[in-house]
Amino acid sequence: MDTPQRQMLLDLKQEQPPTLDNFVAGANAELVARLRNLCEANSFEALYIWGPAGCGKSHLLAATAEAARAQRPLVFLHGSEAGAELALAPGSLLVIDDVQALGPEAQVALFRAFNAARFLGLALLLAGKEPPLRLALREDLRTRIGQTLIYEIQSLSDEEKGAALRRHAIERGMLMDPGVVHYLLRHGRRDLPSLMAMLNSLDRASLEQKRPPTLPLLRELMQTSLDLDKE
Repeated sequence: MDTPQRQMLLDLKQEQPPTLDNFVAGANAELVARLRNLCEANSFEALYIWGPAGCGKSHLLAATAEAARAQRPLVFLHGSEAGAELALAPGSLLVIDDVQALGPEAQVALFRAFNAARFLGLALLLAGKEPPLRLALREDLRTRIGQTLIYEIQSLSDEEKGAALRRHAIERGMLMDPGVVHYLLRHGRRDLPSLMAMLNSLDRASLEQKRPPTLPLLRELMQTSLDLDKE
């Protein structure tokens, strides 16, 4: 049977829903501004964003889709979910994550969506793990994606990550040991979602164990997390 501490450490999801406001933009401010514009009903741009796991793609796609939902028709799919037909109403925003996972029929459907975009007033937001030239897709579709506005999501500096973690701690009401953030940045995973998740775990452990969120407690949690990864 799982212990409460094990269950706590395995819960790595951020507790706040993703929004464009709580995304730490860093060098991605221009991209975030483009995404805000894409939510508007009279915006017809096509964007492709890319970067490795943990860079914030999923956050940005979910946040943009949620912001757009009240302003225009929305179709939001993972590449593996897309089929031979994309039911797109005039003025729709089409959001597809992991375009490299599109099957052959779905690739044809997306190519047709590009062709119909001008006539239907469509906006497209696509995301993948690689730049367009490296996508394992049919050539005509890869060319169309390469003609969109392309943004590589830029990694945050350690200073920006530290500021984001401190702000997150303040929002949670954590009276945190000043050395916690420095230790996380030196010894934790490099992506911000994982760092945030560990900070959340520290807060929950502090409340459950009635101990302050100090470095000794953080070290215990991180060691337990390493032990779980080995199982």
